[in-house]
Amino acid sequence: MADLHTTPGSPASTAPATPAEPTPEFRPGDRFWPYAQLQEEPSDEELAKLDGDLLEALLEKPPARPFTYTVVFAPFDAPEYEQAVDLAKSSGDYQESGKGPGFRHRARFSPGQVVVMHRLWEMITGKTSCDVLIDDRAVPYARELWLPLLWYLLPH
Repeated sequence: MADLHTTPGSPASTAPATPAEPTPEFRPGDRFWPYAQLQEEPSDEELAKLDGDLLEALLEKPPARPFTYTVVFAPFDAPEYEQAVDLAKSSGDYQESGKGPGFRHRARFSPGQVVVMHRLWEMITGKTSCDVLIDDRAVPYARELWLPLLWYLLPH
């Protein structure tokens, strides 16, 4: 059996030296500093921007949301474009999303805003790709059935 004990000057006792780890130049705080300091509860504005299905899943008793129609449309080249964007911004909830070719304007209207929505719809129909959402959901026949039903609310 070989002798496991070596003398300090023998070649078996020399191990490669490990490089020393650099000393940090600063000491992080006791808190988890990379995380943002967020509020415990979301604000009313944050809750309003959530999808309806997600809101129902997150909250036991989600706030009652009124029945809404949403028009989503892409930019288009026409003199009415700026006026259409102004009408969309006058809705209760207006958002812009996407970049480049995927850029969209999203305007949510309540049935009480039917006159403004009708004017917007007349401006964008046939000029750009657009979608109609009922309570923020894509519904079959939204343009063919739901919008004409909404137009019955127009004052005569």
